[in-house]
Amino acid sequence: MERSPRERILDAATEVASERGYDGTTIAEVGKRAQLSATSIYWQFADKDDLIAAVIGRSYDRWAATVDLPSSGARERALEIGRHVASALTRSPDFLRLGLKLALQHQETQPLGHEIYLRGRQGAFEQFATLVRDADPALSERGVALVTTYAIAGADGLFIAREIGGDDIDFVALFELHARLVFGAAIDIIANDESAGRPTSVGDP
Repeated sequence: MERSPRERILDAATEVASERGYDGTTIAEVGKRAQLSATSIYWQFADKDDLIAAVIGRSYDRWAATVDLPSSGARERALEIGRHVASALTRSPDFLRLGLKLALQHQETQPLGHEIYLRGRQGAFEQFATLVRDADPALSERGVALVTTYAIAGADGLFIAREIGGDDIDFVALFELHARLVFGAAIDIIANDESAGRPTSVGDP
């Protein structure tokens, strides 16, 4: 099936942005790879910022459609959760790959893609927070936020390890281990601290 001009542009922009980051991406290079004129790109997108935002939005939608998390039994299904997340990131890595690059660029005025990435990240945070609550309904909301933040930060680290190490990294095995730690030890540690009256602290997700 032939791709529409919009899909060709988004595919080309994803490729360029993955290689060069936001600042290194140009309409000229995107047009060259999509085999379309700059005018054709501006017909679809207002500017580079609008284009990169669309790339990140599409990549998040693909990731969200790919990941299949259980609605209950999180603690008992930790291995399954780990496998699902690893599989989704393997098939749709661009949301995290491009989003992390934008997040690490501390600019005075953040591009629209940065905002789109943060919205998607917040959606993922809420999904995992629901799983954490299911794993231990007695956890306070502060405890849920702490475990969820830890889970997502760990997933970021594993993704970066895969980006650096490539196929030498056993992505699925690492995510299975991470999920088992999150839905086992991490939750138990926070739950025990809370029951013992020890304070916990957590930053914003």
